Amino acid sequence: MIRGLIYGINNIFLIFYILIIARIFLSWIPRLNWYKQPWKFIWQSTELYLGIFRKFIPPIGMIDISPIVAILALQLIQNVLIFILFQFA
Repeated sequence: MIRGLIYGINNIFLIFYILIIARIFLSWIPRLNWYKQPWKFIWQSTELYLGIFRKFIPPIGMIDISPIVAILALQLIQNVLIFILFQFA
């Protein structure tokens, strides 16, 4: 039961990692219209989370490092959550 829950949580985090990384790579494409699908889905699903980090971490020149910090924070959250679930197993 707990193993299935851990597996599901890991998959959800993996999907979110992939969405963030896809957004990073897509941000390098000039004139990308974020209001068309599937780009709109990627933007909407990651903006709320990444926006938190953009408020506190300014870009360095033209490089936005907030997604890197956001991924590290997401990994920390994932590890703490999995650790807590292992305590109940």
